[in-house]
Amino acid sequence: MKQVEMPEYKVYDRVVLKKQETALVIVDMQNDFAHPDGRLFVAGSRKTIPFIQELLKKARQKDMKVFFTQDWHTKYDPEFKIWGEHAVAGTWGSEIIEDLKPLENEFSIRKLRYDAFFGTPFDLYLRAFNIKNLIITGTVANICVLHTAGSAVLLGYEIVVPVDAVSALTVFDCESAFRQIDFLYKGKLVKTEGIEIE
Repeated sequence: MKQVEMPEYKVYDRVVLKKQETALVIVDMQNDFAHPDGRLFVAGSRKTIPFIQELLKKARQKDMKVFFTQDWHTKYDPEFKIWGEHAVAGTWGSEIIEDLKPLENEFSIRKLRYDAFFGTPFDLYLRAFNIKNLIITGTVANICVLHTAGSAVLLGYEIVVPVDAVSALTVFDCESAFRQIDFLYKGKLVKTEGIEIE
């Protein structure tokens, strides 16, 4: 098999964002993906939890808007032909992991497909709150994170993706997603510690 060299992408040292214009988005950190007993467990997701917790703490201290996305499927969803049954609405697998439990004033966007904007009120909420920037974290990097990031940019939002707060099934999947976010969507990649909220 031919070896492919991954193109480089830029990682910023520091990104400064205004709290009133910025929302934190935590993609699909649900039991079925981020708990060892989950049906589609992403092992790398466990390493991202402390970084997402750090961003969540910052967001809550600054009174920023926080959105959790959840895969939310009916029992007969056609997506199960691809992945098998997972994140069935109302089950343990569909719940956000205990380490990142949403507060009452935080939002859950329940989605049927990879993209958190597709068929959901997500864009309406963001515009109602005059949000311009999204910090996008979670799993899976090259699937739900990337599709959500892509739609965000095409809808006019600026995106920031902390590289240590995103996971995928393989290193290649993660790296290729970061390349696309940088190259295709002009998003800003940065480490969690480099994100400043003012």
